[in-house]
Formats: sequence, structure tokens, C-alpha cells
Amino acid sequence: MLIAALFLGPALADEGTAALRSRFNAEPDPVRKAKLMPKLGEAEFRDIRKDVDESRLSDAVAVLQQYRDEAQRCANAFDAAKIDAEKHPSGFKELQISLRESLRRLNEITRGLPADEQARFLEVREDLDEINRQMIHKLFPHEPAPSAPEKDSH
Repeated sequence: MLIAALFLGPALADEGTAALRSRFNAEPDPVRKAKLMPKLGEAEFRDIRKDVDESRLSDAVAVLQQYRDEAQRCANAFDAAKIDAEKHPSGFKELQISLRESLRRLNEITRGLPADEQARFLEVREDLDEINRQMIHKLFPHEPAPSAPEKDSH
């Protein structure tokens, strides 16, 4: 049984990501779609981490770009539905939490990469940070907008 678990574990993890992605893609309701983002993001970042650990950086970036696109689709769906996040934060909160966690995970991943290999990851990170800022502003429209992190000039 232990041997079967060793061989089937990665396959089940991939199936989990694929099943979550399928549910996400099939979900028409923007709030329920956004509520899937924390679990989907966690699964996709497991895949990203595995790809990075196995030096498959192009595969890792592709999954990261897919996560970014999913987050952007959620944000766009909220805009299209004209939902007031301040009055009805359900879904917005989950998306923002997922984005915040993805930024934290991405920081950990890129810290371990040589500078020349970080660029592709950091480009997507900028997009994720922008979506995160938009969600924070929608949730807290009367608060000052969060400032962008300063870029290192070195």
C-alpha cells in the first residue's frame, strides 16, 4: 500500500489540480468562481514548486501565468457583474487572500532562483500584485490606495 501511495501520490495531486481547474472553468457565478481561487492557487503553487524543484522553469512559469489569467478572469467577472465589494465582499475576500498568498509563495520561490531566471516570474508577479491592489481598493474604497513597492535601482 505504501508503494502504491508513493507512485499514485503525484498523479492524485495532478488530478486534484485538474479537477479544481475544471470546476473553476465551468463555474458561471463570479462569487463562487472566486471562492475556488484559494484551493486552486494552492494546488497550482504545489505544481509550480515541483516544477521549479525539478528545474522545469518554463513549465512553472506556464502554470503561474495560468494562475494569473484565472485571477484576472475573476476580477473581470466581478467588474462585469457590477458587484459592490464593500457591501458584498464574498468572493472578493477569497480572491484577495489567494492573491496575497500567491505573492508570498512567489517571493519564496524567486528568492531561490538565480537573478537571470527570476525575470519571467517577476513579470507575472507584477501582474498579480496589480490585481491584488485592485481587489484591496474594491474592498476598501475609502482607504488610501496601497503604494507599489519601490523597485531596486541596482
